[in-house]
Amino acid sequence: MLAAALGSGCASLTSGVSAGAASNTAAASGGTPPRPARPEFQLVVEAPPALRNLLLRHLDLARLQQLPDDERLGNAEFNRLVAAAPAQARELLQTEGYFDAQVQVQREDERVPDGSRSAVPGTVRVQVVPGTPTRVAALQLQPEGDWRRQIAAGDADALALQQTLLADGVPGVLSRGQVFRNADWSATKQQLVNRLRSAGYAAASLARSDASIDADAQTATLVVALDSGPRFLAGPVQVSGLQHHDLAMVQAQAGFGPGTPLTEERLTAFQDRLQKTKLFSSVAVALEPDPATAAAAPVRVRVVESLLQQATVGVGISANTGPRVTLEHTHRRVFGFPVVADNKAEWGRDRQSWAGDFTTHPGAGFYRNLLGVQIERVISNTDVVLSQRLRLGRTQDTPRIERLYFLELLRSRQADLPGTAGSGSAPSTASALSANLHWVWRDLDNALLPTRGLSLALQGGAGQATQQGGPDGPFARVYGRLTGYLPLGTHWYGSARIELGQLIHRQGVQVPDALGFRAGGDDSVRGYAYRALAPTDATGGTTSGGRLLTASLEVARPILPSMPSLWGALFIDAGRAVADWRDFTPAWGYGAGIRWRSPVGPLRVDLAWADEMKKLRLHFSVGIAF
Repeated sequence: MLAAALGSGCASLTSGVSAGAASNTAAASGGTPPRPARPEFQLVVEAPPALRNLLLRHLDLARLQQLPDDERLGNAEFNRLVAAAPAQARELLQTEGYFDAQVQVQREDERVPDGSRSAVPGTVRVQVVPGTPTRVAALQLQPEGDWRRQIAAGDADALALQQTLLADGVPGVLSRGQVFRNADWSATKQQLVNRLRSAGYAAASLARSDASIDADAQTATLVVALDSGPRFLAGPVQVSGLQHHDLAMVQAQAGFGPGTPLTEERLTAFQDRLQKTKLFSSVAVALEPDPATAAAAPVRVRVVESLLQQATVGVGISANTGPRVTLEHTHRRVFGFPVVADNKAEWGRDRQSWAGDFTTHPGAGFYRNLLGVQIERVISNTDVVLSQRLRLGRTQDTPRIERLYFLELLRSRQADLPGTAGSGSAPSTASALSANLHWVWRDLDNALLPTRGLSLALQGGAGQATQQGGPDGPFARVYGRLTGYLPLGTHWYGSARIELGQLIHRQGVQVPDALGFRAGGDDSVRGYAYRALAPTDATGGTTSGGRLLTASLEVARPILPSMPSLWGALFIDAGRAVADWRDFTPAWGYGAGIRWRSPVGPLRVDLAWADEMKKLRLHFSVGIAF
């Protein structure tokens, strides 16, 4: 009965009060339904909290209390469990790294250390002095298989992998000075095997392991022998699921050729590149770990193509541009050619625009060719800017880096709003032909809702500007925006942003207003109107500045434990756009807000105080796509 009831002693049970044998006897005699029996004994464990919980879950005495009434043990068996408890407790404590623990077990009729008798009848008291925990002195790796032969031959990748696995601080791997726990030891062995597999040895396995414990020194020396098996090298890329798109395009996204070691990083990057094309709704890249094919292992790609055409309607509202309606249409293979056409029209209170982009499917080097057209009309609190752009270039997208090279023809017309200070002045029109490079780098834990990492956007361009009734001349434009995210202790998160921009040209040359800079609004300096922090001309009208500097600091945390996606935030912003750095004095804005970290991105509501204007302004942004 004991073997069936208690098993190996490893089930997870809590401490409680058991029913006595008297109830069992009454139930067996028939007639009267069984009643809850009087407690037979109470188990008390005196130990540090973590070890106490361990013993209360796994000691046979604790599990005995959970047996049903018809499986109660007799006194002889109970006495045997009490006698075995010290040895069992020491074995359990060893799994947590305590190999010299002192354990005493006392019955109710025995005296406790202070000389008094137990106050609770039927008490079994387990007293634990855990001692010093055993710590890892060394972790030794013994390579076997192809890995060992490659190390002996001086293969750089094999040697680097060995150094990486032996380095202290590898996640999930015990290192010198850490407490030796059984659970961590098991996790270490599995983690080392997983890392070896991810490094290109897909059939790697644990050959053997050993943990030598020096009880006197409280140290553990760990040995792990890893059989790598063969290193898997790339063979053919086999693709299934294609209906409309080209096999060569999919194969080009691999980024590696035959004979390349098939690491997990390479396979994951291949999959990410295919997903980033937006041609597929589902992508899976896999390798069959068959040692027989390791010299030229097939890479199997399964895709599900997205709809050839897709339309999206959206509505939204923001403090910057007011309510808006958007219509987007995507065709992923125009007239049967490997070209994606994206068209987006937006109609809002303060912004109306249409953008049409035609991009080829990615090819060698992950590049796409691009033809883009954009018409935009933006209304600020003092003026209206109408711009038209024509772009021709190439783009390269990877999971971390985006590059865009293009030639651009831009025409911009700026006019003051009726009733404003400069409304009597004539509109200004300027054009520019320029060569440009845009570069974006991201290292974020989550691209949509980041809490840790950095994002850097850089723009550079140079060209020739012309204007009606004014001199022509060369110009250059540079811009950068750095954003960082960092957890700040328990449940607090911080973010910071700085952006800097400058136009370079000789005096008198008029660069199109759309290439200049303005500050103020939701994603700039809160507390001020959209694009309001900019220089004014001789008539008092607002124009774009040739210099820009803004910065922002924000801390946020969840408001309620029951609603982890709802955050409260405190922030401070500063900056403006100016015509000359000598005129720069930052405008300050600060306040508080609420964030909802929705599945489609953060939705924000901020109440900001504009220190320069001594006014409060509400900023909000929300949008819904259908």
